[in-house]
Amino acid sequence: MRLFAAVLPPEDVAHELASEVAALKGLPGADGLRWTGRPGWHFTLAFYGEVDEDLVPELSARLERAARRTPAFELAVRGGGRFGQGRALWAGAEGDLATLRLLAERAEAAARKAGLEMGEHRRYKAHLTLARSRDARDVRAYVDALAGFTSRTWTVDELALVRSNLPTSGVPGEQPRYEAVARWPLGGAG
Repeated sequence: MRLFAAVLPPEDVAHELASEVAALKGLPGADGLRWTGRPGWHFTLAFYGEVDEDLVPELSARLERAARRTPAFELAVRGGGRFGQGRALWAGAEGDLATLRLLAERAEAAARKAGLEMGEHRRYKAHLTLARSRDARDVRAYVDALAGFTSRTWTVDELALVRSNLPTSGVPGEQPRYEAVARWPLGGAG
């Protein structure tokens, strides 16, 4: 199964972001982007790719330990940016980014200790993907529009293990389906 560890924004924050994204979709050229649906909004901590079902219990145990060792922390969705010359448009984060980064490092370490091949380590950059493009494109207008956006601040109090079900119908624009298969409270939460 295709898995990743993530922080999921609460429903009211997703609603605030949805209003902002609706305004972005009104900008020129928006129809040339593949917009991520609301169920796909998350801050990926560590992407695991295809994980053999035999490894999931060990990965889960290690993620639970990582969650328990990490305190709850404050976070908000704020601003935005781009990767790959406009191939990905994202919303950023504000708040206790040091603890978010620590949780990402622990989620990656949990996978390595569980026996997953994680490839080269990259410094964590908190982002929530809003849209993608197959080609390089100028998304400065979208990044500029996101600059003034800040959601309400919430307390991140859990780590989620999410399964990504890729589209199989072949219908253009079909979105992956995401399903939280496990959630663990952060230390001091719940």
